[in-house]
Amino acid sequence: QVKLVESGGDLVQPGGSLRLFCSASGFTFHSYVMKWYRQGPGKEREWVAGVTKDGGVKRYAESVKGRFTNSRDNRRRTVSLQMNSRNHEGSSVYYCRAEGDSMNDGFLGQGTQVTVSS
Repeated sequence: QVKLVESGGDLVQPGGSLRLFCSASGFTFHSYVMKWYRQGPGKEREWVAGVTKDGGVKRYAESVKGRFTNSRDNRRRTVSLQMNSRNHEGSSVYYCRAEGDSMNDGFLGQGTQVTVSS
């Protein structure tokens, strides 16, 4: 059974830091590109960051570049997202997604809530 389980979501103050994790099981983890998405209240889901199968290349949305760092550990079958938020960064649910080589080959986790509030 395929599982992607995000964790680490919490209440964080504006400008604070948080690290999210995604644990994978049930598929060949190292054969998938791993990505992070987020969705704020009333907003569409947006891509945040991605890392290639071997972890060698990482990409970020312009809105988070320089503040977020994503990485993966293929032995532990996990990905992480270190976030240093801006003062006006809103609350969102963060999702991890595994994407295979074909369009229909992908899995999405259930998400973890990050609430930004003072």
